[in-house]
Amino acid sequence: MRAIVQDRYGDARVLRLADVEVPTPGRGEVLLRVRAATLDASVWYKTTGRPVVSRLAFGLRRPRERVAGQEVAGTVAAVGPGVEDLTVGDEVFGVAAGSFAELAVARADRLAHRPAEVPPESAAALAVSGVTALQAVRRAEVRPGQRVLVTGAGGGVGTFVVGLATDRGAEVTAVAGPDKADLVTGLGARHLDYTREPLASAGRHDAVIDVSGNRPLRDLRHSLSARGTLVLVGAGVTTSGFLGGAERMLLGAVWSPFVPQRLRGLTSVTRRDDLDTLASMVATGHLHPVVDRVCPLEQAPAAVRELGAGHARGKTAIVP
Repeated sequence: MRAIVQDRYGDARVLRLADVEVPTPGRGEVLLRVRAATLDASVWYKTTGRPVVSRLAFGLRRPRERVAGQEVAGTVAAVGPGVEDLTVGDEVFGVAAGSFAELAVARADRLAHRPAEVPPESAAALAVSGVTALQAVRRAEVRPGQRVLVTGAGGGVGTFVVGLATDRGAEVTAVAGPDKADLVTGLGARHLDYTREPLASAGRHDAVIDVSGNRPLRDLRHSLSARGTLVLVGAGVTTSGFLGGAERMLLGAVWSPFVPQRLRGLTSVTRRDDLDTLASMVATGHLHPVVDRVCPLEQAPAAVRELGAGHARGKTAIVP
């Protein structure tokens, strides 16, 4: 089968199209015929091996898993031992290691049934980015009428955060570049152009959800109300260093007990109930995944390069 593989760490040039063996599902796993895969930040981390701490999970000298990708929507092609709630032919979505391929293996408990109303490209986008955004909005305890600031609002996770927060009735200010103004305003947010306006110009907010991962804690705290909540979602693809910006989560955890504001880090985990919640919201029109473009498998390296440069608008889907 065709797949996007890498044998070493580096920039997007280490990714290449190759023929590989079809994987076999083990206990608790299923084999998927991939209908769509989407890019998320972990693809860039695995490609580059940065931040360095990520190699503890991906492999110290080279990636343990050769095939790239994890967000997926597909059709169950085979079922491994111990799987009772999925059958061959089911349309599903979720997380599958090596989703940039024609076939991929996934844990059954990391998949959910895909409603017919949700296209495969939109469903795949929910698997990591959508779930991360949902858990961030919950952790920020966003409520109707609150003022919410979202950094990195034009990217994969950020667009979901904006959509989920506005659906909850919040007044959202979306921090994004000028090329993404139409995108975030179309989701119901006020646009703040970070190239021309400082964060402080937007005033104080009940919650700040930081997706970009590259702003100092003091700047984010200055955008919070006296007892507001800051949620640090990730390190961002453009950060550097051993921890790649994740040290801000450690610092926030140290500060939080001594300040009136709540400083919270987030490490998201894909769960079936969250996948079901998001799919239902999409099916009923409460959430609109932003899939900016759809590319064939051979164009995946170019799409990963764009993701690493920080230029992605919403999500990019890869179709085998």
